[in-house]
Amino acid sequence: MIYDFDKLIERRGTHSTKWDAMAERVGVTAEDAIPMWVAEMDFEGPQEVREALAAEVERLTFGYYTGDITWRQAMSDWLDRHHGWQIDPDWVTPTPGVCSGLALAIQAFSDEGDTIVVFSPVYHAFYTYIDANDRQAFSHQMSEENGRYRMDLDRLEETLPDNAKMVFFCSPHNPGGTVWHPEEIRALCGFCERHDLILVADEIHHDLVYPGNQHHVTQMVAPGITDRLITCAGATKTFNLAGAHVGGAVIANEKLRRKFRKMAKRSGLLSYSLPGMVATEAAQRHGDEWLSQLLPYLEKNRDLFEAGIQKAIPGARAMHLEATYLSWVDFSGTGLKREDFMSRVGGRARIAASPGPVFGPGGETFVRFNFATPRSRVEEAVARLGEAFADIG
Repeated sequence: MIYDFDKLIERRGTHSTKWDAMAERVGVTAEDAIPMWVAEMDFEGPQEVREALAAEVERLTFGYYTGDITWRQAMSDWLDRHHGWQIDPDWVTPTPGVCSGLALAIQAFSDEGDTIVVFSPVYHAFYTYIDANDRQAFSHQMSEENGRYRMDLDRLEETLPDNAKMVFFCSPHNPGGTVWHPEEIRALCGFCERHDLILVADEIHHDLVYPGNQHHVTQMVAPGITDRLITCAGATKTFNLAGAHVGGAVIANEKLRRKFRKMAKRSGLLSYSLPGMVATEAAQRHGDEWLSQLLPYLEKNRDLFEAGIQKAIPGARAMHLEATYLSWVDFSGTGLKREDFMSRVGGRARIAASPGPVFGPGGETFVRFNFATPRSRVEEAVARLGEAFADIG
């Protein structure tokens, strides 16, 4: 089947956070606004997912879900097929989304007041769940070298708080799009081992990697980290199934896995949504062809947007993404204050984008744009940005 990613799908008025919450969440109220903020796509999903959900609808019964071994096996097979990671399906615990897995890890393996290390700028939900659970986030700001982010572990060694218990690791990195090299991952894992830290690897973007780059599974490149590693992954980001609210926590260490599942049980989170489980299982069983068509489309959107930014906004620069569909644009070279360039993006250009400061230290001069939308919208967004910044050339 040939998928039409150019197809415009009307999503307004469908309870879509991306489209219907722009005014509330980002403050962009224009009727013709383009949402380029929250990390989800605007494309139709795999045919096999639609067929699996349609079969459930035709049954006319919507009861409780059970038998998650088929779901865990599908995830295990996907990880093996696409990343060469052979795991025991029993290592996998379904969670109501990857973010729930992050929160459960915080609750299971740290105490109130403990410190959790994050490498900033980074996915803003890290801060949300650390703060909501009364832990302290320690932001270790990364440096940029040759268009990639770099973790300075020697500097972290000097500043690591005494009460640090965990490290959150975003791989591939959101929002920078960096795909970490094996030696970088091994260095981080060695650091965690030396300091007796639990490592939580958020690998939800692992399938969205562009040619010339390869995602490296944390446990595969650093087997020594296995006894202190929780890997959060799933099908929702890859297949645009965020509304399914299904993720998976892969934990090889039995002691950690029991503790994690006990916390999930205490929180009432071991009962799963039937449509969500059905959709994500179908995606990981049958979504290979869809993904193979998606990635070249996203790559062209990436190149179009990055080149468009450079041409449309003098002084602005998009980090060249190795993965994800979230362009990370630095406005520091424009000479404009944050209030000015954000006003131009949201007001003049009528584009809802994610402000850099929510990603922590290092994000102050940045804006994140989601280009996983039909190309005509990306072209329109670039044209609007050119008009919005035309007077600074």
